[in-house]
Amino acid sequence: MRIRYPKLRELKEALKAIFFGPYTSGYPHQPHHPAERFRGRPYFYKDDCTGCAACANVCPTGAIEVKDEIKNNKVIRRLILHWDICICCGQCQLSCLTQKGILLSQEFAYAVTENRQQLTTEIEKEFVCCECCAKEILPADQYNWLRERLGPLVFSNTSLLLFSLKLPVWRLPKIRVKKVNKNSSAKTA
Repeated sequence: MRIRYPKLRELKEALKAIFFGPYTSGYPHQPHHPAERFRGRPYFYKDDCTGCAACANVCPTGAIEVKDEIKNNKVIRRLILHWDICICCGQCQLSCLTQKGILLSQEFAYAVTENRQQLTTEIEKEFVCCECCAKEILPADQYNWLRERLGPLVFSNTSLLLFSLKLPVWRLPKIRVKKVNKNSSAKTA
């Protein structure tokens, strides 16, 4: 039986490790700083999320769960994010209606050993219901986002107009009206 000698390249790497230290980082003892574009744990941002559930529709692993429930005579949509199932692919962030409702962070170490429920987060959104048939239409925050996005064009849609009129005055859209100078229009006529 013949004993093989170590290859020169392997010997060179072993000597480097002895004199210059290992290639690995000292992660548990020293904090690790991931790259700028690192895709880590996703988080919901309640103020920016409209509750449209586009993130749940595109999630390849089904890590975002949508539950529509009735609480205190109101229809509530619960969006539940399961970090233990999430693969941090970023599809939820890409498909977000507002582009700020769910964002990936730089966190990567979120292991737990005792309670799996610690790896979930959720937000609740209230639904707007039809006054005639009492069926849910869409989340109120999505209506508000659409109303703000449309601006003065909100008055061309009856449903949005009625929804806007039910809001407190401070939440109504600010309408920018162009002022027409009468002197300039008289000169052209």
